[in-house]
Amino acid sequence: MGWQAYADHPLGSDAGAWLLTCDTGFLSWERLPMIVAIAGASGFVGRALTAQLLGTGHDVVGLGRSVSSLPTGTRAIAVDVGDEGATADALGGVEVAYYLVHSMAAGGGFRDVDLRLATAFGRAAAQAGVGRIIYVGALGDAPTSAHLASRHEVGSALAAAGVAVVELRAAVVFGSGSISFEMLRYLTERLPAMVCPRWVRTRIQPIALVDLLAYLEQSLHVAPGVYEIGGADVTTYREMIAAYARVRGLRPRRIIDIPWLTPHLSSYWVDLVTPVDRSVSHALIESLVTEVVVVDAEPARRAFSVTPMGVEGALAAALDDQDEEVTRSLLERRDGLVDGVYSVVVDVTIPPGTEEVVVHDLGSIGGRLSWYGAAPGWMARLVLGRLVGERLRRRKPAAVVPGALVDWWRIAWVESGELVLRSVGWFPGDAWLGYRAGQGVLHQVAAFRPRGIPGFLYWKLLAPVHRVAFDRMARHRVMRASGQP
Repeated sequence: MGWQAYADHPLGSDAGAWLLTCDTGFLSWERLPMIVAIAGASGFVGRALTAQLLGTGHDVVGLGRSVSSLPTGTRAIAVDVGDEGATADALGGVEVAYYLVHSMAAGGGFRDVDLRLATAFGRAAAQAGVGRIIYVGALGDAPTSAHLASRHEVGSALAAAGVAVVELRAAVVFGSGSISFEMLRYLTERLPAMVCPRWVRTRIQPIALVDLLAYLEQSLHVAPGVYEIGGADVTTYREMIAAYARVRGLRPRRIIDIPWLTPHLSSYWVDLVTPVDRSVSHALIESLVTEVVVVDAEPARRAFSVTPMGVEGALAAALDDQDEEVTRSLLERRDGLVDGVYSVVVDVTIPPGTEEVVVHDLGSIGGRLSWYGAAPGWMARLVLGRLVGERLRRRKPAAVVPGALVDWWRIAWVESGELVLRSVGWFPGDAWLGYRAGQGVLHQVAAFRPRGIPGFLYWKLLAPVHRVAFDRMARHRVMRASGQP
């Protein structure tokens, strides 16, 4: 028979909670789930980390001013981390706290704000008896930019109250929703040629979000200290633009260097091309004159079992993760542009007594343009697609099940009252179409992620047509159920 007992791990109490077990005569250590808090849980990294820690069994407390959108299973607490008393109360019983807060969106005074918030959080963590704080800082040796200097100051402020700190210093994080990644995406997608300042040749060591998450989770059990982490490749912004173009299947981008174009001036050029938050993008661009590469990799190599991927792998992973996320959350999306994806939402009231017919009709998709509505428009779309090399055709699946090909779509999700389709072989980009029928409403969502200039022009020039066509398509679904032509 086996046995188990709680015990101190050889690495000491800082290694977290462990269970010593014996089965078939062999002793082994098993990590126990922990109670962890994430300050900044609603941010780009925070949301992903929350989902990962929940998936590995940890009890996650999400802290922030806006915590309504956190994953199911999170204990969400709305709190201003600058309020020391309220934060200490929220951290009661927490073993480890992640600090993923930054204030660049606050504008020019963000450095003082960040220092004040970190100081308050460190004190609150000490008051609540938190065992350690895990923080994502920034690479860069003696940085001159306010952004990078602030990241270093925050790490020191968190540790000032006496709580053990694991500080992961990283550069750009590649993941859909990261401001740095979105800047790279929009610049490369929308500009076949560009005039760039000399900072495009500054060395940088980006890291994939999936690798950063692995470091963050393993930080629960490593010795406190500062660790420099990065991806497998040291590159430049110029090379990253070229890498993104290759991964996305775009033509090579032409880049002309203008040495006297300063970061401050180039930030206004970025404003014209990208829709990202200007207060954040300006702070990031000011920091691009500083090299952000790993100088001492040995401490992280000894402490962590992460093998980070290179630039192209990280870019591909970011795009694939977004593909999966849009597919999974399509029916919850709102109108407009978010992280490079345009969405159009249409809701139509279902007449009483016809909802079951609408639901049943979702399963009759395939082989006929009349199913979609606006059939002449779809026929024109198929013909125009052939002019640019598309070979879209009508197909009727043997069964409407996930993975089946139907017309120019692959079925991504289907259950009673819901259908989500993902485009196959579209030249201008990636498209999704989804339906949900329930509670007297047909909810239709169309989404599109452009590929390069052709995709961007396709969406922008046809935007008025799309709005009318999508509205007609949704109404057509309901009209079929009521027997109208």
